[in-house]
This record gives sequence, structure tokens and C-alpha cells, in this order.
Amino acid sequence: MTRSRIVQAAAELFHVKGVNAVTLDDVRAASGTSKSQLYHHFADKDELVRAVIAFQTEAILTRDRQYLERMNSFRALQRWTDTIINLNAIQDGAYGCPLGTIASARAGTDSGARAMLEASFVEWVGVIAAGLRRMKENGSLQADADPDRLAVSLMAALQGGYLLAQTARDTTPMRIAIQMALDHINSYTLAPEKQL
Repeated sequence: MTRSRIVQAAAELFHVKGVNAVTLDDVRAASGTSKSQLYHHFADKDELVRAVIAFQTEAILTRDRQYLERMNSFRALQRWTDTIINLNAIQDGAYGCPLGTIASARAGTDSGARAMLEASFVEWVGVIAAGLRRMKENGSLQADADPDRLAVSLMAALQGGYLLAQTARDTTPMRIAIQMALDHINSYTLAPEKQL
């Protein structure tokens, strides 16, 4: 329970303030733990960052699998992206993607964190690609559509959109970036009369 409380507190602080701005003392205060409790579970900040990456990855994938594991139409894909944008709009886009924020701060300096983040993004893109493959299998996408490439392009738009929304404190740039990616995917969508 103590470890979980520490990780949750660190995840929130990292997301709101940024990884590099948060100290272990900040995490200790936010989690209501003593120094000995914190160091019992985490030898240093790097270890805590990696625990937060695992925590945020699980949270994101749990949320997104609810939409993407059943996705079999372009409309379902739009519902998922609308959900992501609307969740980000609650905070006026202020904090960005929980994983993207950590990647910006740590990917260049912590090879362990970078490897974990890469694996997290690969898994996240894989969930999107699986939904696009279902669309291809059921005839919603043309035969020449490449689900893996389309999923990467959508993730790139999503991450870029998070960053632009964070700096603007407005989700409009995020909506535009994601809509452009969706328009590209939609260019591979078969006309309804061809989907019989």
C-alpha cells in the first residue's frame, strides 16, 4: 500500500509539475510517507521514475483498451480520439501526455527509462494497429492500408497534439493534429456502399 501511494503521488506530481522539477522530498510530502519508507521502496529518483512509467503505461492502456480492443469502424476510432481530446480539455491541455512528459524529461539522460518508454509506446501503438487491422479484416479499410504505419502516424499526431495543447493551454491544436491523422486514415476507408 505504501509503495502504491508513493507511485501515485509521484505520477501526479510528475504530470503536473514535470519530472525534473519534482524532488523526492516533494513526493514524500505528497504521499505522506517518511524518508525511510520512501527509500525502503525506491533507492533513488531513477527507480521511482521507472515505477511511474509502469504505472502510467498501465493506466493509459487500461483506459484505451476499452475503446481500441473493440474498435472495428472509423466511427469507433473517432470516439476514442474524441475521448482523449475531451479528457485533455478538462485541464485546458495544460499537462500533456503522462508518458510524453516523462519522455521529454528523461529519454535523453536515463537509458533505462528510455527503454521502458519505448516499450510503452510500442505497446500503445500496437493496440491502435490491432484495431485498424480489425477494420481491414472486416472490409472497413482498403486492402492497401498499412495498420502499423497508420497507427504510428496517429500516435505521432496525438503526442504532437498533446505538446501543442500544453503550450497553448488550449486543445484546438490537438484537435487539428488528430483530425489530420484521422483524415489520412479515412482516405483508406471504403465507401459505405462498398462495405456490404
